[in-house]
Amino acid sequence: MEDPSNPENGPKAEPETRKDSGAEKPRRRKRYFFLRLDSWIDSTLWNAGFRLAEAWEDITIFFRRFRVRGWKRIVFELLGEGLTLGAAGSVVMLMLAMPAFEATQGDWRNRGNFAVTFLDRYGNVIGHRGIIHENSVPVDQLPDYFIKAVLATEDRRFFDHFGIDVIGLFRAVTVNAQAGGVVQGGSTLTQQLAKNIFLSNERSIDRKIKEAFLAIWLEANLSKKEILSLYLDRTYMGGGTFGAAAAAQFYFGKSITDVNLAEAAMLAGLFKAPAKYAPHVNLPAARARANDVLSNLVQSGLMTEGQVIAARRNPASVVDRAQIDSPDYFLDWAFDEVQRLAVKFPERSLIVRTTIDMGLQKAAEDSVQSSLMEFGERYHAKQGASVIIENGGAVRAMVGGSDYGESQFNRATKALRQPGSSFKIYTYSVAMENGMTPTSTIVDAPITWGNWSPHNYENRYEGKVTLTQAIAQSINTVPVRLAKEKFGIQPIRDMAKALGVETPIRNDKTIPIGTSEVTVLDQATAYAVFPADGMQSRRHGIDQITSYGGKVLYDFNRDEPAAKRVLSEKATSYMNQMLTQVPVIGTGRKAALDNGIVIGGKTGTTQAYRDAWFIGFTGNYTCAVWFGNDDYTSTNNMTGGTLPAMTFKKIMDYAHQGVVLKPIPGISNPFPVQKPQAVAAKKPADAANGGLPPLVRPRSLSVDSTNILRDIGERLKAAAPLGAQKVATAE
Repeated sequence: MEDPSNPENGPKAEPETRKDSGAEKPRRRKRYFFLRLDSWIDSTLWNAGFRLAEAWEDITIFFRRFRVRGWKRIVFELLGEGLTLGAAGSVVMLMLAMPAFEATQGDWRNRGNFAVTFLDRYGNVIGHRGIIHENSVPVDQLPDYFIKAVLATEDRRFFDHFGIDVIGLFRAVTVNAQAGGVVQGGSTLTQQLAKNIFLSNERSIDRKIKEAFLAIWLEANLSKKEILSLYLDRTYMGGGTFGAAAAAQFYFGKSITDVNLAEAAMLAGLFKAPAKYAPHVNLPAARARANDVLSNLVQSGLMTEGQVIAARRNPASVVDRAQIDSPDYFLDWAFDEVQRLAVKFPERSLIVRTTIDMGLQKAAEDSVQSSLMEFGERYHAKQGASVIIENGGAVRAMVGGSDYGESQFNRATKALRQPGSSFKIYTYSVAMENGMTPTSTIVDAPITWGNWSPHNYENRYEGKVTLTQAIAQSINTVPVRLAKEKFGIQPIRDMAKALGVETPIRNDKTIPIGTSEVTVLDQATAYAVFPADGMQSRRHGIDQITSYGGKVLYDFNRDEPAAKRVLSEKATSYMNQMLTQVPVIGTGRKAALDNGIVIGGKTGTTQAYRDAWFIGFTGNYTCAVWFGNDDYTSTNNMTGGTLPAMTFKKIMDYAHQGVVLKPIPGISNPFPVQKPQAVAAKKPADAANGGLPPLVRPRSLSVDSTNILRDIGERLKAAAPLGAQKVATAE
C-alpha cells in the first residue's frame, strides 16, 4: 500500500494529471459547441414544423366553413380548373404574343412615310406606293355618309369593342354554320389594320394569332379616330391604289371630300375584295356591291331607306380608263427595297426607275394564270409564282400569286417552300469545286445516314452512274452520298449562301435533297450565277432613285460594289454542262424552248407533291417557276417536270423573241441549230395542247438603235461639263 505522504509517490502524479487536462480542453469545447448547434437546429426545425402544422390546421379549419357539397362542389371544381387552365393559357398566349409585339418596335407609323412614283426600265410610270399619293384628308373632313358606309359594312361595333369583337365573332360563326360556308367575317376593322401595317395576307393560324394581339395593342395605343384614319389611308383599294383618297381620284376623278352617297357606297364596298369589285374592271359587280352597302346603312340604323333611295336609283359611274395592269407584287417588293435604300435620304418624295420590263411581266402573269386556269384543277394547284432575272441581275418580271386583289401575299419573295431536287445544284457545285467532274462516277444504291434512309423516285436504283446522269435524272441517293462520304453539310450551306440564297439554311443532313425552305427569288438569284460565269448575279429591282428636283440619290451601277466570283470558272463550266442535259435527257424535257435555244435548269418536287419547281436559264435570262397551295396541301402528283416546266417554256419562248442570244458559258455548241421545218411542225402541236399562242414582244427600239443610244449615253457621261468647255475656249 502506497503512502500518500511519500514524496516519491504523491508529487509525481499531479504534474501528469495537469498535462492531460490541458490537451483535452479544446476538444471538449468543440464537441460541446457542435452538440449545442445540433440541438439548436433540431429544436428550431421541430418548432418551425410544429408551428407550420398548427398554422395549416388553423387555415384548414378556417376554410372548412367555405367547403361546399353536392352540385355546388361541381361548380366550384370547374371554376378552379378553369382558373388553373386560364393561368396556363395566359402564359402560352403571352409567349405567342411576343413575336407579334416585336413588329411594333421602332417608328412603325413612318415605315411607309414615302411617296414613291415607280417607272419601268424604259421610264414609263407603272405605279405608286407610300402612305397615300393624294393629300391625306383628316377623318373630320370626310363625308359623314362615307364613314357610316365603311362602318356599316366593315365593323358596326367599331366604337364598342376593344380590338376583337367577341359578339361579332360569335355571330359570324353562327351565321357561317347555318349557311354551311363562310358568308360573314369576324375580323374587326382594327384587326384588318393590324394585318395591313404589320403582317401579310398569308393564311395561317400564326398570322391570325399575331393579328389578334396587334389589334389589342393598337386599341391600347391609339384612339378610335386614329385607327379609323390609318385604315382609310393604308388599305388596298384596287387599281394599284392605296387609301380612300387615292381611290376616289382614280375611280371618280375627284377628291374624297366631294364624292356623293352612291360613290361613297362604291368605295366602301371595295374594302372586302378590291379586285372583284373594282369598278374599272367590273362595273356591274361594283354597283351590286354598292347596293349591298346601302342596305347595310339601313339595316344598321345609320340611315333610312328614304335617304339612300336616290343613290340606289342613280348608281355611281367611274372615269373611263383603259385596263391598267400594275405589277403590284413587284411594286410591293420594290417599295421595300426603296425604304431600305432611302433610309439615309432626307427626301421622302421619290421617283424610282425600276428594272421591270412590262412586256415580260405581262407574259409571266399570263403564263402563270393560264397554267392555273388550264391545269390547276387537274393538278389540284391553286397558286403559282415566278421571277425572271436578266443576266446582270436586273429583275425583269415578278409574279407573286394568281390574283393580287384576292391576296397581296407575295409568294415570290415571302413564301418559304421546300425546293426539292432544285436545291441539289448547291451540293453538285460543292462537288465540282472539290475536283469532281460531270463524268465522275458514283453508286446509286440505298443509303442510310443515322436513322434516315432517303429513297429515289419510284424506289428505283441505277447502280454506277455519272454525276451528269444523277442530276439529269434527279437521283436522290447521289447528293446524299456525296455529302455523307465526301464533304458534309456545312459546305452545302455555305455554297447556297455564296450563290445568293438569303433565307437561312437549316443545318440538317436532309438538306442535300432540298428540305430547307427557300423563296422563289432565292432560287432565281442562285441559278443566275451559272449564266454569269460564276460571278454574283447581283439581283436588284432598283436602277435609280431621284428626287422630284432631279437629284440622283442612288444609282445601282454607281453605288453597288462590283460582282465577285462565287464559283470558279471550271466548276461553273462543269455545272452548265450538266444542267443543260436536264432538258435533253432528264426530267426537264417539257421546258425545252422553241428554235432549239439551249437552256440549263433543274426540276424540283417535294414530299407528298406539295411543291413543284422548275428553275432554268439561257445566256440571257434566268427564270424560276413554282406551283403549289398556300395551305401546304398536296397537289395531284404534280412534279417539276410538268406544269412548272411547261410554264417556264411559255415565259422564256416569249422572252427570247427578237433578242440577241448570248451563250451559256462553258458548254459546247451554245447557239441553236436552226431547224425551221421542225419548228413549223411543232407549233400546231402546241396549239392543240392548249398552249398560249406565240406572243409578239413589242419593241420600242431596234437592237442597233438601242446600241447607238447606249453609246451616246456613255460618251455624254464621259464628256467634260459644259461650263468647263466654255472656260477652255475662252482661254
